[in-house]
Amino acid sequence: MPSEPHPAWQLTTDLDGFLARAEAFLHSAPAPHTALLSVTDTLRARGLQAYGKGAPLFGTYAGADGDVRGAFVRTPPHRLCPSPLDPEAAEALARQLADVSPDLPGVAADAATGEAFARAWEKQTGATASAVIHQRLYRLGTLTPPEPAPPGRARVATGADRELLSRWHEEFGEAVGERPAMDPGAWVDSRLAYGGITLWEAPDGTPAAMAGVTRRTAGQVRVAPVYTPAALRGRGYGGAATVAVSRAALDAGASDVLLFTDLDNPTSNGLYQRIGYRPVRDYIQYEFTS
Repeated sequence: MPSEPHPAWQLTTDLDGFLARAEAFLHSAPAPHTALLSVTDTLRARGLQAYGKGAPLFGTYAGADGDVRGAFVRTPPHRLCPSPLDPEAAEALARQLADVSPDLPGVAADAATGEAFARAWEKQTGATASAVIHQRLYRLGTLTPPEPAPPGRARVATGADRELLSRWHEEFGEAVGERPAMDPGAWVDSRLAYGGITLWEAPDGTPAAMAGVTRRTAGQVRVAPVYTPAALRGRGYGGAATVAVSRAALDAGASDVLLFTDLDNPTSNGLYQRIGYRPVRDYIQYEFTS
């Protein structure tokens, strides 16, 4: 008798096994896979509970030839994070996850994949999918610092800044209406370990803005987050911090520098385009409710 076909999606809780299967696929297109690359890099560096106490779930999707054509990461309690998928793969994933992760709170993906998965999830589970965040992914072209630059200077954050950075990380989440992916203190520690936060200081030495950056993976880094306290906005501090961290990434050898913006914030979208960032594709986040 012929053997039963293997399911198209292979699910696992083994990070190393997932990367052995998916890493070449993820590295083949670093920009659209930037979230998966940075999340798996953090899990490898900080442990499987870096984003929460639940066990992460990983998956790969193979075509008839056995080549990986899609992947996802789920770090409970956060939303599913898939690579760009064709509609058939998105529907197959919704069908499979409805059995193993019925409590899935949502999906964060490129616009086409997010829409396809959300509609399939509604069909499989009876849940309601609501679009809650619209984003755009940008890639740095020619870095063009704004003129004139605000007074002050950039410096890499240190352990002495930990309390301030933790507070700003919480404030950033509140400002964008999104729960931080990591505990603020843990997030700061993970970034300080590789010099991943840059501060812009006013001339008197007061920190005025911060810009974070992910570790370099597959040649690319992503700037995230950029935050200026409300009382200090409108003075160019956030843009100056972004320019500083982008230049440092290029000087350190990054082949691509990326960032996400909230499409509902025209100010930040305009700023990043003025300093040289160019649109790559749009992303969307859905929330699922029963």
